[in-house]
Amino acid sequence: MAHTPKLFSPYTIRNVTLKNRIVMSPMCMYSSYNRDGKVTDWHRVHYPSRAAGQVGLIMLEATAVVPEGRISYQDLGIWSDDHIEGLQEVVRLIHHHDAKAAIQLAHAGRKAELEETIIAPSAIPFEGMKTPKEASKDDIAHIIASFREAARRAREAGFDIIEIHGAHGYLISEFLSPLANKRTDEYGGSLDNRYRLLREIIEAVKTEWNGPIFVRISANEYHEEGNQLEQFIQFAAYMKEQGVDLIDCSSGGVVPAAIDVYPGYQVDLADQIRHQAGIATGAVGLISSGLQAEEILGNGRADLVFIGRELLRNPYWPLSAAKELRAEIERPAQYHRA
Repeated sequence: MAHTPKLFSPYTIRNVTLKNRIVMSPMCMYSSYNRDGKVTDWHRVHYPSRAAGQVGLIMLEATAVVPEGRISYQDLGIWSDDHIEGLQEVVRLIHHHDAKAAIQLAHAGRKAELEETIIAPSAIPFEGMKTPKEASKDDIAHIIASFREAARRAREAGFDIIEIHGAHGYLISEFLSPLANKRTDEYGGSLDNRYRLLREIIEAVKTEWNGPIFVRISANEYHEEGNQLEQFIQFAAYMKEQGVDLIDCSSGGVVPAAIDVYPGYQVDLADQIRHQAGIATGAVGLISSGLQAEEILGNGRADLVFIGRELLRNPYWPLSAAKELRAEIERPAQYHRA
């Protein structure tokens, strides 16, 4: 019997089984052209195309839980029940191609490029951007409630997996980081206090969602006074205790930094967190070939591989990876002549 590469082996998380280990990484498309956060024809084509290309899990872009938490006015939104119908349609189209659907719930914090007042843990701007308002206790309560309601809408839209965006210097990432969080109340200071917002968001999401939960983190802030891998191993242990299923290990974005970028440059973060915190991880960052992805999975360095730019270049990347690995995989009947 032919050997099945790890990349094309199924993976089960709670009650959800992915047909392979390939995840479409969440990437902002800035395509809600009417500034209403609603799904457009772009989304209806873009995401199902990758599902037809045999990606196992399609994760939608950072989707704002409140309008003032958008990165831009063109971001997808999930702050209103009016968003459910469009998201439901995208999920249906993804499922039609035997892929699973995930959504990344997000709040941009001080990196929101909007005219309105923006908020952050502290009134410290990201370099070159406007100064945010320090979040009040009422603001924090509203944010937590917004993630809870977003989880309800994600459930009603039919998503299989939720990812909470805690990376890249957006709001949750800002609260986690001593570089952006200078608060002196229970949401700032110690490691435990800086984790408090994410802890409360996870608990709120769980009141409306009993499926798998991923969290994306920036597992290295590339600054001597910021969080390093050591702190994120502890955060990951907290998340495991709370029932988070997988940590999506990215890096950077909290402050401007010179990052040494090379193929697989973030894989070691996923590897270290997987083994030291004892939690499943996803590897992301310049993973471009089937052989590279197979090495990561085969050597136990991560459980899933998140593919970003390569899936923008080639919606059928899994078919290319299968050819590279000499694996026979399913493909749409319409492509059998290819």
